[in-house]
Amino acid sequence: MLLSDVVDQTVRKLKSQTANLVTLTNLSLGGFSIIATFHHQLNLSLMLIFIAALTDRLDGMTARRLNIESELGKQLDSMSDIISFGAAPALLIYTAVLNEFSFPGMFFTIFYIGCGAFRLARFNITENTGYFTGLPITAAGCLLTLSYLAIPVIPDVLVLFITIILSLLMISSFTLKKV
Repeated sequence: MLLSDVVDQTVRKLKSQTANLVTLTNLSLGGFSIIATFHHQLNLSLMLIFIAALTDRLDGMTARRLNIESELGKQLDSMSDIISFGAAPALLIYTAVLNEFSFPGMFFTIFYIGCGAFRLARFNITENTGYFTGLPITAAGCLLTLSYLAIPVIPDVLVLFITIILSLLMISSFTLKKV
């Protein structure tokens, strides 16, 4: 085998995995956000979630641009999204506010994550129509994360209410045009 053939094969393999590497960056940022939350570095956690949102946007664009969309990539994206926009924002908000509500705070933290998982599973089994059904988890996660910035000026019960509303919007049946 010629060196040029080896180089061509290597380049093709790297190209085929580019979007998946971006997706794994999203997952890693979500994981780091959770660890930052455990260390009570909540501002860092917030920043990591927003950077994860940027990488989430990039992975789909990369896959389409390089014509490397795959079923594996779609599933990997959903698994990354449940970490970065489900668990990470929920744990951030739980640590910042919802823990003050004892069992209801725990329940609605898990409820949010469960609704996000349901939303992603539903998305993965539906045909692409150009519309989302329910609020995408990335949007819900970013909105929940943004609510962290409002904690000094809004009542804690409003943060709980925001968490519940975003959870229900993810599993609702309204449609939203994809951009």
